[in-house]
Order: sequence, then structure tokens, then C-alpha cells
Amino acid sequence: MDHQPKFFENLSGAGKAIAVLTSGGDAQGMNAAVRAVVRMGIYVNAKVYFIYEGYQGMVDGGDNIVEVSWESVSSILQVGGTVIGSARCKSFRTREGRLQAAFNLVQRGITNLCVIGGDGSLTGANLFREEWSGLLEELAQKGKIDAEAVKKYAYLNIVGMVGSIDNDFCGTDMTIGTDSALHRIIEVVDAIMTTAQSHQRTFVLEVMGRHCGYLALVSALACGADWVFIPEYPPEEGWEDTMCVKLSENRARKKRLNIIIVAEGAIDCHNKPITSEKVKDLVVQRLGFDTRVTILGHVQRGGTPSAFDRILASRMGVEAVLALLEATPDTPACVVSLSGNQAVRLPLMECVQMTQEVQKAMDEGRFLEAVRLRGRSFENNLNTYKLLSHKRPDAELPKTNFNVAVLNVGAPAAGMNAAVRAAVRVGMTEGHKIFAVIDGFEGFARGKIKEISWGDVGGWTGQGGSILGTKRTLPAKYLEKIADQMRTNNINALMVIGGFEAFESCLQLYEARASFEEFSVPMCVVPATISNNVPGTDYCLGTDTALNAIVETCDRIKQSASGTKRRVFIIETMGGYCGYLANMGALAAGADAAYIFEEQFDIRELQANVEHLTEKMKTSIQRGLVLRNENCNENYTTDFIYQLYSEEGKGVFDCRKNVLGHMQQGGAPSPFDRNFGTKISAKAMQWISKKLKETYRKGKVFANTDDSVCLLGMRRRNLVFQPVAELKSETDFVHRIPKEQWWLKLRPLMKILAKYKTSYDVSDSGQLEHVAMLPKEAETGAI
Repeated sequence: MDHQPKFFENLSGAGKAIAVLTSGGDAQGMNAAVRAVVRMGIYVNAKVYFIYEGYQGMVDGGDNIVEVSWESVSSILQVGGTVIGSARCKSFRTREGRLQAAFNLVQRGITNLCVIGGDGSLTGANLFREEWSGLLEELAQKGKIDAEAVKKYAYLNIVGMVGSIDNDFCGTDMTIGTDSALHRIIEVVDAIMTTAQSHQRTFVLEVMGRHCGYLALVSALACGADWVFIPEYPPEEGWEDTMCVKLSENRARKKRLNIIIVAEGAIDCHNKPITSEKVKDLVVQRLGFDTRVTILGHVQRGGTPSAFDRILASRMGVEAVLALLEATPDTPACVVSLSGNQAVRLPLMECVQMTQEVQKAMDEGRFLEAVRLRGRSFENNLNTYKLLSHKRPDAELPKTNFNVAVLNVGAPAAGMNAAVRAAVRVGMTEGHKIFAVIDGFEGFARGKIKEISWGDVGGWTGQGGSILGTKRTLPAKYLEKIADQMRTNNINALMVIGGFEAFESCLQLYEARASFEEFSVPMCVVPATISNNVPGTDYCLGTDTALNAIVETCDRIKQSASGTKRRVFIIETMGGYCGYLANMGALAAGADAAYIFEEQFDIRELQANVEHLTEKMKTSIQRGLVLRNENCNENYTTDFIYQLYSEEGKGVFDCRKNVLGHMQQGGAPSPFDRNFGTKISAKAMQWISKKLKETYRKGKVFANTDDSVCLLGMRRRNLVFQPVAELKSETDFVHRIPKEQWWLKLRPLMKILAKYKTSYDVSDSGQLEHVAMLPKEAETGAI
């Protein structure tokens, strides 16, 4: 889209007052959103107010509505829940209550409201906006305000952000708090799995979700649960028998544990509740298995927000302020939300109506309709779960006689094993034989290839690293041996899961087709690397886990710096030449600066950063955090920057440095990476099947077109297959990064939230979209 960039400097908040409140159930990440609203509001010269205790505080007024400063939101980014409190409010539901609330706002000149909450809170805000002029007239009649105030504060602007761990709001891929709630659930599941295996137990886990099964469904997908119960998709009549047969079959296959996940609102096809106790009793009575129930409860709402939720909430908070500055009396109240990795604005009431439609469909027993209304992402999760959790009998599976090889290339990345598991199981369901290649292309050349079956990949989703083994070696020096192995094992297609090396490898095989016809087969790259430096995709598998590792460490370091006061930490992150981890880590951890290769810097900028930190030490926030990408500059090394800061900060602050190293590559995959790996890999295998059918001629597979070697990536809002040959022109091979990177647009966000003056291109925001218009394919900016 060629358009003139539009910068928000033209938008001024001078003379405007913005109030922010959190309402309804709390969710991790709400504080990050509050912080972003306050800082962006102050940045554009608006007055910003906290409203404590949600709508109750708005009705009660007094000390509940307070003007805030930049420092008021310091150190809240990593705190779960909401620091400004949230309360259910009966009085706001009455006109008298809303009249009092209007009076309290007008007294302070507040006509811009940012509401963070669920659909109930947002509906209440919209009603308030519709009644606003009537409320003001009534206040004037009662003599509480004068006619001048009625004129001056004639319109109320409202922007909503959805904070809800259930992810039950239509129109947005991910609500604030959902990813963190999944982290809590998966932490518990991983812990339970070790004890369950020791005793050959069955565990029934109850997770939150009274009206929405998102948490149950995604956690079932992320841990490979044996069975899941959700409100939108009740089990068929006779499910008790089917489930028990499945559980006993799994035990017969030497599986030592069973995990069953139940959403608290789970129902059967007659709308009767299915409780965790009922499921436990059924398993004990029918199968006699040692069975335990664990109800997760409010653990899911607690704890620190994940990196994803912090970045999401920070982006949404800034977008909300921009929406308020641009609002006119004619713009409808909107919600800022996420579609793919794009921030979008949607009419609030359209989203609310769509959300209520889902509930209506469920109440009336139209469950397929309910699943469809939940959105493409929910539907895909459900279909993928069904595909991967139940092995159909061999007699029912098609037989294609195609052999597909799966291998890992490059450095290990969390989520690789989830991707291999999905590839194996989807491939088998499609009727292929799946071969696992050990140790990448080096192993391939040495003939380390074995057939792999459904049961072999059980329990792989939660494992970090690469079980198949991975090497950085490119195929160029082994072409002949690899061609030999492909011929010997009759390999008809390749699925390569890995980082920049995986992309380069498939490019080399594609270019060697003229010499070796064995390479004229469909090949698909599934991008997996913590560096997020693969062309053709906005996200790589493993990046989210690495980002969480960085943010967790930064939180601890910030805490230690707060204790000692006047201390600045310099932290070095991985990523090769790609600054994604440093930049996004800085945004999620609330850092003061991030040095990256993509944005060249000189000694003057380093000096300016030191001065900025010197000023900061005069305030109540006496600590600093600076991230540096490992290859951002060959001369300004981590040691150099550390020494420079130490020298220049003498007498004002002292310095420490920390190189995070390989801890960023390790650890159990995050829920996002488990799911993203599972879904993207399943899609890749389905594409391979399609290509195999298209290129099968006269008893053999012959694929020699550009579009038979593709990389499956996420671009803006869609998952797309792109020929590696076409991606060549988009790649900087010297520095192993794409020539254009979407996240650089978010760089000013980090600077604004750290109090630097900067330009922020807002060309992408500002258009109000409609719920129905969101692309059908809108897949995972979330999971």
C-alpha cells in the first residue's frame, strides 16, 4: 500500500483530559495497558486521570479520580492484576449512578474515557456515552453544572480494550490476559504430568471458561490432552463409551498417563453440565484407573503477565490514546484489538453483538454456528485438536504410498518438537509414511533416517530443544549423498523445520534440481528460530519462548536494581544481526534503550542515552535497563557500552552487565510456541499432500516449479506459502535478515514509553473496520 506516512505529532492532546479505568474480572497485562495509556497521554500533552475501583470509583468520585504523572505507572508493567482496582458496580447500572458519574467527570473536565474490561464493562461504557448529553442537561436543570459546561463538554469519547483471560470477545484474536492464563495452565499441566507418569494416573483438570472454551481447547492442544470438554462443542451422544475406549487404548499403547481437560462451563448435547467430578467418577467406575481432579481456579488469573500480553497491552494502550485524539462526535465508540499482528479499531457494539450471538447460538443448541462465530482461529484450533488427538484405525486411513521426510535444521528452538509431532500425525492421517531424519542434513547424508509412527511422538509438545537433533550444516557439500539417500528411501517430499539455515537449505536444493532430479519433490520450510530472522514470516517458532526467558530475567534484574538504587544494567541478547529479541524484550521489560543492528547508532546517541538516564536518576525511578543485540555494532561491544556508561555515570549511577547467552534457547516451549508450531506444521503437511497429488505423474512425483518449494510464514494477518526463490530478493544474505522487518514500526513505541521524543508512523491505524470484514484467514497474531 503506497501512502504518505502519517505521524502522530500532528495529533495534540493539549486541553484534553483522558481517564482510564479497569472493570470486571482482572487479567494479567491490564497494568501494561494502563501504563501505556498514561504515558502516551502525557506524551501528547493531555491530562491523564486514574479512576480507582472501576465504575464504582467513577460514581463515588472524590479521591477515586486522581490526576497522575509519568512516575505513577513506574514498575507496574510486570505486575499481574490491576493496580487501580476493579469492582462490580450495581449503582452504575442505574441512571442515578450514571448521573453522579457524569457529574464527577465534568467537574474535572474529563470527556475521554479508556475502559479496560470485558463485554459487560464495554456495553456499560457505550450506554453512558449514548446518554451523556441527556445526563448533562439533567445536571444543568438541577443546577449542578452551568450551561457553559453543557456546551464545553458536550461529547464523551470512549475507547475500549478487552481485558479478559477467557478470550471470549469477538473481533479480536487475543484479549489481554489470555496468553498469561495459558502460561499458568501449562505450568500446572507440565508439573502434573511428571507425577501422573510416576503413578500411571489419570488427571482431570478443570480450567476457567464459563461461556467460552478457548483456554480449555488451547491448553488441550498445547499439552496433547486425551480429551477436552468445552461449551461450544459438546460431545456426541454416548461420549462416555467413546472416551473410556480411547483412554484404555492409550494405556494399552504403553502411555502411562491420561490428561482430560474440562472447561468450567462444559455441557453435553442436552445442555446439561459436565463437571470434573462427573468425569472422574466415570473413569473410576468404568475403568478403575487411579484418577485425580485438579481445579485450577484463580491461579489462572494470577501471576506476572507474559511477554506477549505486555507487548499486546502496550500496543493497545498507545492505539487507544490515538483513537481518542482522533475521535469526533460522529465516530462510534470503538475497541482497539489485534488481528494477526495488526492493531485494528472495531465498532464496540458490533463486537458486543457478535459476542452475544455466540451465547445465543449455544443456548439454542446451534453449536456448529457457535464455533463458526467464535472466529477462524477458534475453529482452526478445534479442527487441529480433533486431527491430532484421535488416531483413526489403520483400516480407515487412506494409503498414498508417498514417503515424507521431516528434519530439523539450524539451532534448536522451542516448539520444534510440537511441529514434528503435528507433521507426523497429520502426515499419517493423510495416508503417508513419515520418515524422521536425525541431525539435520548431516544426518541425512549419513543415512540417519527411520520411519516414525503415531505413538513415537506422544508427549513431544511440551519438550524443549530438538528431539530429532539439529545441525547448522547446509546441504551444498553433501548434495550427492543426500540425493542417494532420497533415492534409496524413496523420499517424495521434504518438510524442513528450522531457522535461516532451513530457508537457505531449501534454496540450495531448489537450485540443484538441474543436476539432481531427486530434489524435484515438494518441499516446505516451517520457520523455527529464536532470532526471528527468516524472510517471508513475521513470527518464527521459538521466538516467543526466548522472549519470555529474556523478560523474566529482566524482571529479576530490575528488582535487584530497585533494591540497590541508582544502578543501570546492560543486558546482551542473542539474535545474530536481527534486533527483534532486543527490541521486543525492551518493550516488554520496560527498558530505557535497545541497541540494534537495523538502526545504526553513534557515540552521540550513546551520550544522549547516558544523559537521559542521569535525568531519570533525579526522579523517584532510580534504576535503568539497557538491552543490546549481540551483533548490533562490532566496535560498540557490550563491554564498551558498559565501560562508557560506568565512566560517564560516575557519581550518578553505577553499572552492571549481563550476557544472557544460551538460556534464551532452552526451556519448555511457551503455550504460543506449542500451538503455533502445531498449527503451522499441520497446515504445511496438508500443503505437501496437495502438492504430492498435483505432481504425481506416471508412477512418480516430479515437482520442478518454483511454487513446489515454499516457506510457510505469517504475514500481517494471514498464513501464506511463498516460493523460496521469490523470497531471495527480500533477503540480506550477508547479515542473514529480511530486508524489511515489520517490528521496526514498533520501535518508537518503546522509546515513547521510556520518555524519548520520537516520530511514530501511525499510517496503519485510524481506520475503523467492521467485524464481518476481518479476513476469514485471520490467523494467530495469537494462537
